[in-house]
Amino acid sequence: MDYKKKISEAIGSPLVTADDIMTAAEGHGDYALPCFKYARQLRKSPQAIAEDFAAGLGGCDFIERTEVAGGYLNFYLERKAFVRGVMAEDPGRPQLRSSGAGKTACIDYSSINIAKPFHIGHLMSTAIGGSLYRIYKYLGWNVVGINHLGDWGTQFGKLLAAYEEWGDKTKKLTLGDMLDLYVRFTEESERDPALAERGRTEFLRIERGDPDAVRTYEMFKATTLEEVNKVYARLGIEFDSYNGEAFYNDKMQPIIDELEAKGLTEVSDGALVVRLDDYGMPPCLIRRSDGASLYATRDLAAAQYRADTYKFDKCLYVVATQQNLHFRQLFKVLELMGREWAKNLVHVQFGMVSYEGKPLSTRKGHVVFLADVIENTVQKAREIIEEKNPDLPNKDAVAESVGVGAVMFFALGTQRIKDVDFDYDRVLSFDGETAPYLQYTHARCMSVLAKAENRAEGEPDPALLTDDDAYAVVRLLSVFGDVVLDAAEKYEPSVIARYLIDLARSYNRFYIAGRIITDDDALTRARLALTSAVARTIKTGLRLLLTEAPDRM
Repeated sequence: MDYKKKISEAIGSPLVTADDIMTAAEGHGDYALPCFKYARQLRKSPQAIAEDFAAGLGGCDFIERTEVAGGYLNFYLERKAFVRGVMAEDPGRPQLRSSGAGKTACIDYSSINIAKPFHIGHLMSTAIGGSLYRIYKYLGWNVVGINHLGDWGTQFGKLLAAYEEWGDKTKKLTLGDMLDLYVRFTEESERDPALAERGRTEFLRIERGDPDAVRTYEMFKATTLEEVNKVYARLGIEFDSYNGEAFYNDKMQPIIDELEAKGLTEVSDGALVVRLDDYGMPPCLIRRSDGASLYATRDLAAAQYRADTYKFDKCLYVVATQQNLHFRQLFKVLELMGREWAKNLVHVQFGMVSYEGKPLSTRKGHVVFLADVIENTVQKAREIIEEKNPDLPNKDAVAESVGVGAVMFFALGTQRIKDVDFDYDRVLSFDGETAPYLQYTHARCMSVLAKAENRAEGEPDPALLTDDDAYAVVRLLSVFGDVVLDAAEKYEPSVIARYLIDLARSYNRFYIAGRIITDDDALTRARLALTSAVARTIKTGLRLLLTEAPDRM
């Protein structure tokens, strides 16, 4: 039941909408209306406005009482009616909501570099983008997941030169081999400038379509995708497009031609640029003095292609905060070109990830492969399970769910803009704000339901869930849909993570406060219904965070 809408209608003022009503902080009712925004129009203090609204409410059977406090009008709902309404909606049901019906969202995420290792530094973009993919689908959007591959540039000439010089042609190349070759080329070219020039020459061979060079380049690409797709499958990550930089080679010139035709470009030191001084930004480089295209050129072409192909309502770029200037320039150039849809482009920024306090560097070979991190976490989870519950069936499957979930929740459990450091003990803790804690709470719920056997049969009476501990759980269940919507609007999966932690803690307080399976059949049915709703909500929420919820742990 939409209580925000019911409350706004009961107030009866044209100024108040359902969006103005907010879920109250603990101890201040169920819902609250901040009255500060109406002060200028009504020429009264927020306190007086709240008092007037309270006085005009009249007899609303779903409101038990109101309270005016510091410019807020707090609403305490009639508990039995509220609980009945929430439980009737079957909170946490794993089905699509319709708020995004008819809308399309493109999400550009992960965007790995071909022939470079898929390391833990790629985790944030992969996890945040993958979670937003599921969140938007849950809300009914048509979602297009895009892996904008880094599959073009002079690094491929360097790798080609290194492979021809030192590569073992008798065995199948791996990502690790390519990393070793790239690092060796980097080190030796610093001592031998001729080697660096050879890297540029080899890339020209690829650009010009030399059959041997292209064949080796395609092998680099196929080998990379073969290995990283194993990781994607393990993480539950999916894409609808792998169109990368190379795909836009023949789509850039029309963009450049239009920029020149509209007088938006000028030549600076031989390079073609769009001046953005009036917008507080340095020039956006469109074409280098040697005629080579740049990231901006390709991203302009990519944005145009996505607008033409998908007719998106939103296009999200899940890329680290270090690229903030690039996307500000990109969006501004598209706006200057007259692209009305430029306002629907969003840079979803995130902080850096380090590994046990150490920064990462592909160039110097200081990398930690994401596949290794996942495997190590799963193995450590397996050891914990063996210690805590050695008789658990399907221990390997549960360890996989716990280990992978721990890694994904690590990436999604805190605000994306913050820098984070990966630590095995912390992410696998069963007591902290972690995936294992949530998974264990879900398993606890399922254990209670299994022990109840046929005690849950019959129609439960939600009105028996009005004690403080049960009611606190019901209140949280009532806002799950709002939480998912908030996460989508803020591009912030951590909103769901924070909510799930609060729900699990609230349920565990309820669990500890009194027996769920009692001698009173009616009370038992009600408490089991609440337990079932919590289990469904945690399972659904975790799935939106790319994490599975085992029934037993």
